[in-house]
Amino acid sequence: MDAISSLIRMARLEAMLDVRCLLAGSHVLNNPPRGPGEAPFRVLLDGHCVVETGTSRVEMHAGDVLVLPRAHGHRVRVTGLRPTAPVEEYAGRSVTTVSSAAPPEVDLFCGHYSFGPGAGQLLFDGLPDVLYGSFGGEAGSPLRLLGELMRLEAGADGPAAGALPVSLCEALLALALRGAGDERTGVPRLTSPWTAVRDPGLRAVVDTVVQRPEEAWTITRLARVAGVSRATLVRRFPAATGMSVAEFLARIRSA
Repeated sequence: MDAISSLIRMARLEAMLDVRCLLAGSHVLNNPPRGPGEAPFRVLLDGHCVVETGTSRVEMHAGDVLVLPRAHGHRVRVTGLRPTAPVEEYAGRSVTTVSSAAPPEVDLFCGHYSFGPGAGQLLFDGLPDVLYGSFGGEAGSPLRLLGELMRLEAGADGPAAGALPVSLCEALLALALRGAGDERTGVPRLTSPWTAVRDPGLRAVVDTVVQRPEEAWTITRLARVAGVSRATLVRRFPAATGMSVAEFLARIRSA
């Protein structure tokens, strides 16, 4: 199992679908910042919208997913071709839905991840302010298929109707991490859990500790893994990850 998959498993994330937006015409959806330990995500199944944060402006197209690890407040702009229709809200079987009276031009799922200290905090702290994945142009891509399954399950009835969409949201993060990045957004493609860790020796340290946290790691042993001196590891690791080697070990072991 790779380091990202291990961190997701160790993080014990809780995913929640908050609302499904079926919109026609033009709308502006203002989203306040979320609290500590939460990261909102957006999945666009149909149409086009723009997500604006204080630092980024991302155009989303059908099949795109966006995660805000820093829980920033943001605005979703929908500019449709049809006349703007009033929006009504109703409680669905597994997700609350806001819908325009007219046939929708945009089908947008909004939810959030909840996580605690340890591996969850470590995972989200190491991600960029905007995590973006674009799979809309790939017919049969995993994320596209996942989105279609979310659409079907949003209207499902019967026992455990709400359980599958939540599980799908957890799979969604793994797919976004695996395929994040797109040239048109300027959001970087991820190569490791910590986007700042570009040094292969430091990545080796991260991967090794995540895979075998129970071992009695010392700075000297990890310096050998990285192929550098002890002093170099102590200097480079916090510069790349924002935490000392000791803090990294403590967070992984507390998961």
